[in-house]
Amino acid sequence: MSESPSPPIVLDVWCELQCADCRTALTDIRALRERYGDRLEPRLRHFPLEKHKHAFAAAQAAEEAAVQGQGWAFVESVLGRVEELDSKGEPLLIEVARELGLDTEEFDTALIDGRHILIVDADQAEGKAIGVTGTPTYLVGGERLDGGKSQEGLRERVEAVVDRILAEQSDA
Repeated sequence: MSESPSPPIVLDVWCELQCADCRTALTDIRALRERYGDRLEPRLRHFPLEKHKHAFAAAQAAEEAAVQGQGWAFVESVLGRVEELDSKGEPLLIEVARELGLDTEEFDTALIDGRHILIVDADQAEGKAIGVTGTPTYLVGGERLDGGKSQEGLRERVEAVVDRILAEQSDA
């Protein structure tokens, strides 16, 4: 009887798509994916900040992109154009959706009808409940790691937690 593999370790990433620090965090997330493969599951969690007027719409748009199968691609593309989102707002979100080959009419409708607002609100509420105050903030193995103040050493801290959990799983 073969042993079933352990479920992936979840890395919740509280992120805001109008946040330049979150763009920097993408490099860390890519490196973590490369290092751990499917042993780690990065999950985007929304934490739009009031100071960024397009962040809430961008969070909803990311959820629609996920429904259409392009969640991370959309997030990476929008974060790569933070300054453009500042100036263009929602039309940039539709533009990115078009570039990714998504159904832009459905995208536009999703932003109008607010079908993803509850997901964004729930993420934000959960983030506040565990002490998220800025973005990016990571939660892995029950530990909250705040990258909103500094990205310095953050990836190494995430790796230390993930390595510890993997070691515990292999000992079990």
